[in-house]
Amino acid sequence: MADVKWIKITTDIFDDEKILLIESLPDPYAIITCWFKLLCLAGKQNNSGVFMLGRVAYTDKMLATIFRMNEATVTLALNTFEQFGMIEIVDGVITIPNWGKHQNLDQLEKKRISQREYMKSYREKQRLLSCKANCKTNSKANVSRLDKEEDKEIDKELDIENKRDKTDFQSVVDLFHKICISFPSVRSLSESRKKAIKARLNTYSLEDFRTVFENAEASSFLKGSNDRNWSANFDWLIADKNMAKVLEGNYADKPKTNRFGGRKEPVPGWCKPYELDEAGLASIQQLMKEDTVGNNPELAERAEKLKQRLGG
Repeated sequence: MADVKWIKITTDIFDDEKILLIESLPDPYAIITCWFKLLCLAGKQNNSGVFMLGRVAYTDKMLATIFRMNEATVTLALNTFEQFGMIEIVDGVITIPNWGKHQNLDQLEKKRISQREYMKSYREKQRLLSCKANCKTNSKANVSRLDKEEDKEIDKELDIENKRDKTDFQSVVDLFHKICISFPSVRSLSESRKKAIKARLNTYSLEDFRTVFENAEASSFLKGSNDRNWSANFDWLIADKNMAKVLEGNYADKPKTNRFGGRKEPVPGWCKPYELDEAGLASIQQLMKEDTVGNNPELAERAEKLKQRLGG
């Protein structure tokens, strides 16, 4: 994406309350210089005010190196900007809210005007050629009609191009609602959610989002089956570190095992069938014949049952 060659700065910027408050801090002009350098870097990146170097978020140390400033000063400046709402840090990624007011918002309209001028010149040449060929009848009306039709076509093409440059936040939300039916629905697309989605789309594709949502819907843990009775939601799933874990299947349900855990162990000796030899059988039969058995009704009953089981 081409960088923006200039950024908008209002002439009354030093009358802004935030700048006035910054001027009351220690080393104020270093902090203000850091702000202007941050705006210029955002313009060079032209990434809607999201500070990413490929897939890596800018850190204080990286910015200090790029700005050729002391790291402590840059850290102080970033903390100040965050407190004043001049920047927001979403999942460790520095972003500038409302970046549109700092960039060239007239670029699309200028492109429309340029293309209209080109088409006007082109149509005028075509009209002259047409007149030379003795096709003057209703030429003015035809040219006017062509002007309107081609203006519509130009606007249509530019609108399509403009839409391509915009992040399709709603597609991600719709995909979540379609797959994650067990989770709370997303009722609004806040600015923080848009920034989080945009930041993730710098690293992941829409298919990655689909996989994350499918893995989440298949996870009992993320749906509340845990010792904390906790459930994930849309914001938790699209957070950078969480999305990576869910995508890799870290919260997938573990396969069930049988009561012995699927292991084969030797059967204990007391579980093995026991067979009486002739001597043992004779001893039991002798016991059942003794008078002590006959004098004890309960013991006699048990002996009779044992005798029947032994087939005697």
